[in-house]
Amino acid sequence: MNRFRSSAAFAAILALAAATPVFADDAMGMGNGARFGGSVYTGAPKLANTLSLVVAGGGPKNFSTVTLFGVLAGDKAKAEEDALTKEYGADRFGQFVKTFDFVIDDALKIVTEKKVALPSTPDPDPKNGKALAGALYMDGIDPKGGFNVEYMLDTLVTHPIHVQIMKDIDAKYGGKADADYHIILTKVMGDLKSVYGM
Repeated sequence: MNRFRSSAAFAAILALAAATPVFADDAMGMGNGARFGGSVYTGAPKLANTLSLVVAGGGPKNFSTVTLFGVLAGDKAKAEEDALTKEYGADRFGQFVKTFDFVIDDALKIVTEKKVALPSTPDPDPKNGKALAGALYMDGIDPKGGFNVEYMLDTLVTHPIHVQIMKDIDAKYGGKADADYHIILTKVMGDLKSVYGM
């Protein structure tokens, strides 16, 4: 994990997530619900899972959605990419990858501005795609029933940070890219659930 040693910028994401209060009616104008449906997560963020996801994707300076998917899906990554491209089209899938990369970069920017610092040990092991996929899937189990990608994202970075990142996606790529990010990530997590029998 040498590439992770100089991640002072990323050191912020987990600590900021822990320090940021979750508002019943947040100041981002999103009210007390999730933009794309489901519940808002109000517990402590699963910071070790967040760290594991970023390390699995190549670390904060070299994060790549494609690298992350290679870890999560293992030898089925290419088949998953082909299936997503067929279902959503090359343009939408390509934009999803760009948006996911932006999400991580934006999270790092937000936490760097807040000057906070984070835990050192990822959990689960970022090289264990099955364990990481399982942890992320469990992070998204909405108490009102079933998996919800918005709940997962809240769990990983807190609701207020998730909301700010969505606003930043809207400003950079537009609302459709934001919606597609949530839609395609939901599909990916469902596919991983099937692959691993979660």
